[in-house]
Amino acid sequence: MKAMKLGMIWVLVGMGLAMLLSVGVLGSEQSVSAQVVTEADPVFVGAGDIASCNSQGDEATANLLDTIPGTVYTTGDNAYDTGTATEFTECYDPSWGRHKARTRPAVGNHEYYSTTNASGYFGYFGAAAGDPSKGYYSYNLGEWHMVALNSMCENVGGCGATSPMVKWLKDDLAANPRTCTLAYFHHPLFSSGSSHGGNSKMKPSWEVLYAADADVVLNGHVHNYERFAPQTPSGVADTAQGIREFVVGTGGKSLNSFDSTVANSEVRDASTYGVLKLELHPSSYDWQFVPVAGDTFTDIGSDSCDPGGTTPPDTEAPTVIATFPTANATGVAPTTNVTATFSEAMDPSSINSQTFKLFRKGSTTKIAAQVSYPDPDSPSYTAKLDPKDPLRSGRTYKAVVTTGAKDDPAGDHLAQQYKWFFTVR
Repeated sequence: MKAMKLGMIWVLVGMGLAMLLSVGVLGSEQSVSAQVVTEADPVFVGAGDIASCNSQGDEATANLLDTIPGTVYTTGDNAYDTGTATEFTECYDPSWGRHKARTRPAVGNHEYYSTTNASGYFGYFGAAAGDPSKGYYSYNLGEWHMVALNSMCENVGGCGATSPMVKWLKDDLAANPRTCTLAYFHHPLFSSGSSHGGNSKMKPSWEVLYAADADVVLNGHVHNYERFAPQTPSGVADTAQGIREFVVGTGGKSLNSFDSTVANSEVRDASTYGVLKLELHPSSYDWQFVPVAGDTFTDIGSDSCDPGGTTPPDTEAPTVIATFPTANATGVAPTTNVTATFSEAMDPSSINSQTFKLFRKGSTTKIAAQVSYPDPDSPSYTAKLDPKDPLRSGRTYKAVVTTGAKDDPAGDHLAQQYKWFFTVR
């Protein structure tokens, strides 16, 4: 039935496009080439717990994807009930499958129900799902580093701190320093859901993500929507370095109620199918839960990848407009001085070792350094951080300018804390 409906839809779409071309609505070759094309920041949109031949919820959420461009993600349990090749062909493919070419999936527990190696899932998605013996992979999307993990880690070598996946994750994050990092996988570490709740087996992965200053985690497994405030792997609120988790098990299979409200839970809904859309800016992101037709629940917000960056910038406040080394630079000399150039003159007393700091990535121990402002060897409004000892080869470092820095003479503080990463050769 799904295949027949889909075929009819594409016939109608094809007829409509032919009519548009025949009457010149799309314009001539010359007019099309003259259009101005602007490059927008990437869009990342999806959900988990998606397709069943016994439910039409996946049809409704797939209709949302039809209207939203960008990369599609899944957070596992893509085809019910047991993730067989037949279920992917007959249940998933007629709905979400029409966006397969732009989908970067994650695997769930139901994919492993029919076979111990989730062959239906890996056979359907192919190379887009990563190595079938692992089920975890990474890539860059715009300025963001994206990591898809396999929360059925017990099937691929374990879930602990010394497991193959967690070791790989640590190495992958060290090799891909970015201002913004997002990870997605099936089982959430935190959830208020009554059917499953949180799952501690992903805590070692969270600990590695937290140490690397990751920003967002997306999950499924619990069939509802829940947004958390930034927090540590132990569930302690942390606006400086915490990771914001979204549970998006609303892809269409069914919905679960909530049992209680766990710490740091900010928004919950257990009655709406939909997708979570993220717009990924170079140092921030916007989120929007998009409900299926006929429902009204939504959740909209923005956050920064910089610690403490939830407050919108004051246009009269100073900003960091340039750095050396530049963000995500590699091959940096061990004896390099780190500089930050501001948009206006700064109060020299506010630029010091407490407001301009350097750390080895993953460490909270500050690198000993002398800070000076203004830097006589650089353009106006530039501060210099001179490390006491040469930086270590092959290591990634994080530089931070805090909101304690303020301009002169107004005394307006830096609008947002600013951080960037670079790697020494």
